[in-house]
Amino acid sequence: MKGLFKNKPRTPAELVRVSRDMLIALEAVSQARVEARKEDKVISLLNDLDRSIRDMKNILYGSSETEPVAETCAQLTQEIFKDNTFRLLIQCLPKLDLEARKDTTQVVANLQRQQVQSRLIACEYLESNKDLLDILVAGYKNPDIALHYGTMLRECIRHQSIARFVLESGCVAKFFSYVELPNFDVASDAAATFRELLTRHKSTVAEYFAKNYDWFFNEYNKRLLESSKYITKRQSLKLLGDILLDRSNVSSMLKYISSKDNLIILMNLLRDDSKNIQVEAFHVFKVFVSNPSKPPEIVNILLANRPKLLKFLGDFKTEKEDEQFDSDKMAVINEIANLEPH
Repeated sequence: MKGLFKNKPRTPAELVRVSRDMLIALEAVSQARVEARKEDKVISLLNDLDRSIRDMKNILYGSSETEPVAETCAQLTQEIFKDNTFRLLIQCLPKLDLEARKDTTQVVANLQRQQVQSRLIACEYLESNKDLLDILVAGYKNPDIALHYGTMLRECIRHQSIARFVLESGCVAKFFSYVELPNFDVASDAAATFRELLTRHKSTVAEYFAKNYDWFFNEYNKRLLESSKYITKRQSLKLLGDILLDRSNVSSMLKYISSKDNLIILMNLLRDDSKNIQVEAFHVFKVFVSNPSKPPEIVNILLANRPKLLKFLGDFKTEKEDEQFDSDKMAVINEIANLEPH
């Protein structure tokens, strides 16, 4: 007879209340007390919490049997943010089991897009709890949770006000180290977040560069473009090209391509042993050359190296046929060939 009856599903309010109580209990278990995690009571708590978080995920995403219901999603969203359950989900993530971490990551990510009465209450909550963003950024120092926190962080900075805070908080400086972490997966994830921060919200990014141009690009050149790591150089060159060619960043672009020191770095990268890095460097180098208002010091460097540059570019080819690359290369060759001293 027992199998004929199913437990009545908990309402969003009940589900969040139970989950919050369990998260508070879990938070009380000291991280240092490894043995405590083996106790039956803690194991039972983690298992119950796993199920509750999975239930929240199923409400937001639907399951194999049900589609998400907008009204239920809105109720759950409101409850999660009402009494700081959202904060507990982030703070307790390191203590959760792997599957629960994955489910929590999906829940936090989905909440960023949920509207309650046409309001993105996740954004409002984060604006009042900015310290959570510091926790997410610092997560890159822990390989066990870095990818989970990284995914959460990228979803949070979909909100322009939150991205602005992360940019202006000084957290950007940490990414110069994070993208070179020894763990490849973590470094790659940090690079993805770094790119998102510097490309998603164009007006905010342009404003950030205007205020932080000198220190940012000095660090960018020294730490990333001149890195000893192949992947760092390649990703950073690609990102630099995207930044400079974005119309929103025209002021910073003109400043960058007017510097002889920057030009020298790019010309050295054109000589890199890697063809891929040479190609990425060329896409930035061509911006220096195509500038119709090149400063005299830029012109002088190009003239002094004209024979070597023309020979190099004449032999320079991509591994696959690329009409756009060939067209850009010819334009650069012609520009350098026709340069006149200032």
